[in-house]
Amino acid sequence: MKKVLILVCALAGFVGCQQPAATSDAPLIPEGISYLSREEWGANAPVLPMRPHKLTRLTIHHTGVPQLFDRSLTDKLRNLQKFSQEDSPLADGRMKPAWADVPYHLYVDVHGAVGEARDLNYAGDSNTSYDPAGHLLVVVEGNFEKEAITEAQLKTLEKLVPALTKRFGIPADSLGAHKDFAETSCPGTGLYGELPRFRQLVKGH
Repeated sequence: MKKVLILVCALAGFVGCQQPAATSDAPLIPEGISYLSREEWGANAPVLPMRPHKLTRLTIHHTGVPQLFDRSLTDKLRNLQKFSQEDSPLADGRMKPAWADVPYHLYVDVHGAVGEARDLNYAGDSNTSYDPAGHLLVVVEGNFEKEAITEAQLKTLEKLVPALTKRFGIPADSLGAHKDFAETSCPGTGLYGELPRFRQLVKGH
């Protein structure tokens, strides 16, 4: 059984080298945004098989924990992957089962840099009841029920969100947030309030 799992993961890694079908030649990450690839932050391979999917929505999350200005994006992504790939306790006392990889596809840190998380070809994971298959998951560092989104994060999202929706043919009305699909406060009031403006940017892109 162990050998079969290793083979499945290896095949998943090979397929993951392919890029999701894009509907335009718009760049994945717009010029001027600092980007850290999985290779650059030293990502481990997925530890479980993942579900292939086709991107039809863009859904924004927040990390739900305080912003960390003095830690590198590399450290944040490595710690998030470690948490994700193990059975880990949640803030509400539940235990989260191990996931294959980081649950989100892209991570926007407190300084506006973007980190590559899960391969875009595969559906993410969630602690809530919604099925994230088809969702391009962008997580923004912070707890926006308690703190403000930084100017650098806003500037990045203003460029990144329209670029992603254009590249994958995602319409403005398919831009949403975690709380649109599950009973949760994510991505926090401060960030959720920016979504109407992001939709307008998508329409004008």
